[in-house]
Amino acid sequence: MINSKNLQGHLFALTANVMWGLMSPIGKSALQEFSPISVTTFRMVGAAVAFWILSIFCKQEHVSHRDMLKIFFASLFALVFNQGVFIFGLSLTSPIDASIVTTTLPIVTMIVAAIYLKEPITNKKVLGIFVGAMGALILIMSSQAASNGGGSIIGDLLCLVAQISFSIYLTVFKGLSQQYSAVTINKWMFIYASICYIPFSYYDISTIQWATISTIAILQVLYVVLGGSFLAYLCIMTAQKLLRPTVVSMYNYMQPIVATIAAIIMGIGSFGWQKGIAIALVFLGVYIVTQSKSRADFEKAGKEL
Repeated sequence: MINSKNLQGHLFALTANVMWGLMSPIGKSALQEFSPISVTTFRMVGAAVAFWILSIFCKQEHVSHRDMLKIFFASLFALVFNQGVFIFGLSLTSPIDASIVTTTLPIVTMIVAAIYLKEPITNKKVLGIFVGAMGALILIMSSQAASNGGGSIIGDLLCLVAQISFSIYLTVFKGLSQQYSAVTINKWMFIYASICYIPFSYYDISTIQWATISTIAILQVLYVVLGGSFLAYLCIMTAQKLLRPTVVSMYNYMQPIVATIAAIIMGIGSFGWQKGIAIALVFLGVYIVTQSKSRADFEKAGKEL
């Protein structure tokens, strides 16, 4: 039985990954008119401004100097090496290849959690990740978008680095999400990430010919900033507070589903029995992982890990 806090955690994780699921097609389109480093800097600075405005209306929390340093390193793994590197990878590869690479996140997270948090790698956890991965891959491979090509080994590797980086953030920095609110952590993380990117993006941004930029491209960047960054990170960090890292990472499998549904709504994709089976496998995989025992469960039962 899922209690109310767990249910909230699942809903927040689902919401974040729905927003990220739209990132590949929307972000890829925006990159036709903006450079990758410009889009990344807009994300960091725009989300930082949004979080600082939101923080005005929230309870103020004092962050110690030691935790400030932890937040800085968290920003490197959650933002600079994750979303920044992903955008660069996406600019070199196809959205479909990027979606395939995102399916590695739960596997990497399970391994990192086992090493760092001593979380047990149970049969149920392995089975759930395998079932979810099969569902995501079937969904991706059956998509009409798979025939468009445009992949790149370099781009795929960069997307993989982004997944590894985020899995380290989910596992190693989980303690920060338990100690501070999502707003407090995000407002500092995005500030740090902005400081990292602004010196390298100043020239690209200063030379943008705004008169030639289409309205749709600007709206796409606004989605990247407010949807794929501000709201998504607010949700994922709230989920991180309530759920285990491996469970949070399992929702990454929702991203190909969202991309497929978006393609169907836009009239550039179709829904067949393969997609129905694939989506069912993804949800089954998430359910199996949530039923696996955590380290705390084993300790409570007095068993050896």
